[in-house]
Amino acid sequence: MDHTRQLLSPLATPAINFDNRVVMAPMNRRRAINGIPGPSSLIYYGQRASAGLMITDNTAVASNGFGYLDTPGIYNAVQQAGWKKVVEEVHARKGKIFVQLVHTGRIGHPLNHEDQAPLVAPSVVRAEGLIRVPGDRHMPMPAPTALSTTGTQAMIDAHINAAVIARQLGFDGVEIHGAHGFLPEQFLHPHTNRRADGYGGSIAKRARFLLEIMEGVAAAIGKERTGIRLSPFAGLNDMPHYIEEASTHEYITDALEKMGILYIHLSGWQMDGASTLTPAYIQSVRKRFHGLLMLAGGYTAASGEAMLQAGLADLIAFGKPFIANPDLVQRFHSNAPLAMADEDTFYQGGDKGYIDYPAMPSSLLPI
Repeated sequence: MDHTRQLLSPLATPAINFDNRVVMAPMNRRRAINGIPGPSSLIYYGQRASAGLMITDNTAVASNGFGYLDTPGIYNAVQQAGWKKVVEEVHARKGKIFVQLVHTGRIGHPLNHEDQAPLVAPSVVRAEGLIRVPGDRHMPMPAPTALSTTGTQAMIDAHINAAVIARQLGFDGVEIHGAHGFLPEQFLHPHTNRRADGYGGSIAKRARFLLEIMEGVAAAIGKERTGIRLSPFAGLNDMPHYIEEASTHEYITDALEKMGILYIHLSGWQMDGASTLTPAYIQSVRKRFHGLLMLAGGYTAASGEAMLQAGLADLIAFGKPFIANPDLVQRFHSNAPLAMADEDTFYQGGDKGYIDYPAMPSSLLPI
């Protein structure tokens, strides 16, 4: 098998042409002081613009939507100005970039919010675990405040408004973060959603929050520029497995198929030596959804190519390999070895471990 034949081939869609199927996965690098993408972000994204598509760090749609310290936002003018420069840099290098929009709900701490606003969630269910706050301290996450029906609708509007702003800034599209135990998944999950209004109870009601975001974003910026990230069965951020998990995601997938959005991005995790995304589940999604399917979760060039050639994916997202290999696409082209990333600087460290990984000199690339 040619280990990159499909991976490095172009992909045309009605609105966007991708130079290859290599996606830089959304990674929370936590270098945005006060939620503002700074000058180093221009370099970071510019260095990696040869990816067929880059997806940004998860980016907060509201001032109480930050889960983690020093993650970016897109809800105020200063943040937007920072992102506009990033987009211009990427486009100058002929790259494509989507912004990943997030509200982390009960995951976070008020000390990480500029106004120290309380955490919000579908219901008052506190998440277990510690989270980093200013002063390099780690504190327990407090119980969230339950969103009212009006507050829930305001959170939907915040995602839609952020998507509109993103397109105005020049982003090629938007990915809604519906995964990893953040606010949309908190509405999906019966452990964190104990509501009695129209956004809680049955699968259809628990899915309503996420699907209304997707409907609103697709209507506002175009379904052909709208994607979503999902992580079924991952159990992240204190989200236990539940009986209706498979049927809930089948319901969501069917609804997204009817909307005709650009892609579903499935995020898999390794648990006990196996991925949370089984081949059978991926095949099921493939049958239900006829848009693009993106897969993430520890893929190599060879394993990603295998999924493409098997017809189980259209795009493969790479996270950690892109941290230490800004020229990852070129290395795939040349079958060159990959540099290893420094895990100590994944989530902090300023420019160190962020923009100081060199591209391989062309003289050292295999011919």
